[in-house]
Amino acid sequence: MIVDRVIGNKHELLAAELAGLHEEKVVLPSSELVKRIQRVSTDHGRDVGIRLSTPGDLRDGDILHRDEQNVIVISVLPTDVLVIAPRSIQEMGTVAHNLGNRHMQAQFFDAESDYRAEVMVVQYDHTIEDFLRHAQVPYTRQERVMPVPFRHAEHTH
Repeated sequence: MIVDRVIGNKHELLAAELAGLHEEKVVLPSSELVKRIQRVSTDHGRDVGIRLSTPGDLRDGDILHRDEQNVIVISVLPTDVLVIAPRSIQEMGTVAHNLGNRHMQAQFFDAESDYRAEVMVVQYDHTIEDFLRHAQVPYTRQERVMPVPFRHAEHTH
C-alpha cells in the first residue's frame, strides 16, 4: 500500500466516526515525522509506503488509510524532553540565550496547554540539564509525545 496524503487526524474526529473500525498503528519516533518518503509497517505487520505529495510533517493520530473495516494511524513515541519553567522574563532570556548558543530548538506552551503552565520544552541533553541545574532554573525531565517534531537546526557563521 502506498499512501500519498494524510486523510485526517483521529484526535480531530468524533469517537463515533471511528467506532467499529479496526485500528492499526504505525509507531514512529518523533525524528521520523519529518520524512516525506519512507517505508513503515503497522503493528499488525502490514507494509505501508509513505510518499507524501505535499510538504508537511506527520503528527500523532494522522490517518494514513481508512476503509469500511480498518483505519491506519500514526502513533508517535514519547520523546525524552526537558520542560523548563523560568520564574521571570530575565530567567527566560538567560535560558533562551544559552539554548540559542547551542542551536537547540525549543517549543513554547502556555497555561492552557497540557503542561498547565507557561513553559519551554527542548529535547533532553545532559549539558542543558547541567546548565539548568547550575543556574537553578526550575525544570523537569519528562517523556512526552510532542505535537511538532524537533528538527535539527542547521546554521552557518
